[in-house]
Amino acid sequence: MGHVRDLRLFLLSALPLAFAGLFFGGVYSYKRPPVLRKILSVPHSYGDDHNPASPQQVHISLVGEDKMRISWITESSTPATVEYGTSPTKYEFSANGTTSSYRYLIVYKSGEIHDVVIGPLKPNTLYYYRCGPASGRDFTFKTPPAQFPIKFAVVGDLGQTEWTDSTLQHIAKSNYDMLLLPGDLAYADFYQRFWDSFGRLVEPLASQRPWMVTQGNHEVEKIPVIHSKPFTAYNARWRMPFEQSGSDSNLYYSFNVAGVHIIMLSSYTDFDPSSPQYKWLEADMGKIDRKRTPWIVVLVHAPWYNTNTAHQGEKESDEMKASMEGLLYQARVDIVFTGHVHAYERFTRVYNGKADNCGPVHITIGDGGNREGLASKYEDPTPDISIFREASFGHGQFEVVNATHALWTWHRNDDSSAFVSDSIWLRSLSSDPACQCRGQR
Repeated sequence: MGHVRDLRLFLLSALPLAFAGLFFGGVYSYKRPPVLRKILSVPHSYGDDHNPASPQQVHISLVGEDKMRISWITESSTPATVEYGTSPTKYEFSANGTTSSYRYLIVYKSGEIHDVVIGPLKPNTLYYYRCGPASGRDFTFKTPPAQFPIKFAVVGDLGQTEWTDSTLQHIAKSNYDMLLLPGDLAYADFYQRFWDSFGRLVEPLASQRPWMVTQGNHEVEKIPVIHSKPFTAYNARWRMPFEQSGSDSNLYYSFNVAGVHIIMLSSYTDFDPSSPQYKWLEADMGKIDRKRTPWIVVLVHAPWYNTNTAHQGEKESDEMKASMEGLLYQARVDIVFTGHVHAYERFTRVYNGKADNCGPVHITIGDGGNREGLASKYEDPTPDISIFREASFGHGQFEVVNATHALWTWHRNDDSSAFVSDSIWLRSLSSDPACQCRGQR
């Protein structure tokens, strides 16, 4: 009966998807090669006690520079409480938080979504924790360092396929401090149970290191007339620390970690100069102190530079670039990570369509393992500003060694092995005398 129920729910969700396609055809307009890897659906395992209050889909995210948000879901009501400490099974501290839930159409109600912020925490320290008073599951996480070096794992358009699983296995071996994801997480596309499956799939990693994310087109899930509110599931499940940076929206925010200022932008929220997002970005960049954070990193879903034939001419790329590129250039942003295009591409430092030593490096990293497959066709000949491009699944690592230098590597998934296919040493623009930074004080 469970399979019949899920099929019925899937069909009910597929109808709105088709209906939405009539209005948002551009989102699904690119025809990709067929997917060769199985789509995963991860069921909930209750454990031996079959306890519906058992935590699942556990993930953590940084709040400020010394706190952590612990998020999880239960199938029954239970207090939002986290116990934690620096010794196994000895929980010296506890904190309480909030519980919420949401409905999507008439076919789905989420579990109880719990959010608890704990801290202050020591940097670069292993903590042990458990979620809820009746939990039989114990977890660990490590806080990021307070100063250089720091290593980020970077992956976009993750999805939940066998390729995704391969990517996550490679990331797990990289000894990273924080994961950055520029949109398109679960590829639920209106079918909310895929959000649950995704949460279970990433829990082994996302419960151990902070995952800092922004949204993509697959998180919108807005259906005219039927469900007019966008980002319902994303905002409920993946709450980021937007208030701490003065933002009024979970869709765009910034934070500092170990000498790096990271900005998360939204391709699918207004971005013109009169918009709240634009005004927030302008104010946020005006507060940056390059002596405290010598590096600036931006993540946004739709790429501003792209020589792949997929997703050309979209306003979320072209119009947002026209509106905001000047702000990033004036602030001397070092690197911009994007997704959306299901391939890898690295550009030289660029501004206004031309190579510029004081512009950011743009990197498309939308190759995490999504169900739609790879975007394998590129413009020919290759434009001079495009340095490396390849349609393969994989992930990136951005290791900031000190205030002046960082190493970027892209790791391709080739069947069961990981290869470093592209790498480059970068110098921070704040340390380049030729690029005087507005935020350098």
